[in-house]
Amino acid sequence: MPLTPPVEPHPARPLAGRVVLVTGGAQGIGRGIAQAVLGAGGAVVIGDTDVDAGRACLDEWKADAAAMFVRTDVAREASVGRFVQSALAAYGRIDGLVNNAAIADPEAGPVEDLSLADWNRHLAAGLTSVFLCTRAAASALRAANGSIVNIASTRAHQSEPDTEPYAAVKGAVVALTHALAVSLGPDVRVNCISPGWVPTDAWRRPAARRTPKLARRDHAQHPVGRVGTPQDIGALAVHLLSPYAGFTTGAEFIVDGGMSRRMRYD
Repeated sequence: MPLTPPVEPHPARPLAGRVVLVTGGAQGIGRGIAQAVLGAGGAVVIGDTDVDAGRACLDEWKADAAAMFVRTDVAREASVGRFVQSALAAYGRIDGLVNNAAIADPEAGPVEDLSLADWNRHLAAGLTSVFLCTRAAASALRAANGSIVNIASTRAHQSEPDTEPYAAVKGAVVALTHALAVSLGPDVRVNCISPGWVPTDAWRRPAARRTPKLARRDHAQHPVGRVGTPQDIGALAVHLLSPYAGFTTGAEFIVDGGMSRRMRYD
């Protein structure tokens, strides 16, 4: 079983003394962001439905009071409320919110066969959740002059077949980001990151971890020469959550190694 990379210390500690909530933070890109927050000196509260994954994070991080897990279903209003209130009870403040949780699988099958229930499930997990979490944390974020980072996707701009719910969710997250930036400013900054190809096989709960199967061609089609990592997304999230991004709001940052800018004909 491959090990998830450890927390990497940030020499500048730009999030020292700050508290950041990360939804879907027990696995995948969310875990990469949570670890980056810890490395930057912040305290992190991860909300996730997977209890085993959440406990594994705390066991492996050994961050003591700097990390907390709250079982959270981001599609349910009451669960989101408990998540936010648990963070406030433990730390007394919220400086950052990362809305990362969503249904990770873009493939939904032919649109003719897509049920309304499945469509609504995608929207609840990946879009309504952003609204619920933001609404619940808004007062605390205003008090702290905090920051929100939403995780969208390059699929907000380009698609493969049979990915309508995922594309719709991610496109809506981009639009919701600039709407919230205008509504919550100047007290709260709101930005989004749209990752490209970021394998997360080694960032799952321990029993599900795998070494990613990647060919040389997979890396070569990216102008930077490699596919992405959760650390890449975490590094940018830390910057956007920090005071160093104080003049940045309402923006979308495409982080895909340049892949979407490369003209292809094959």
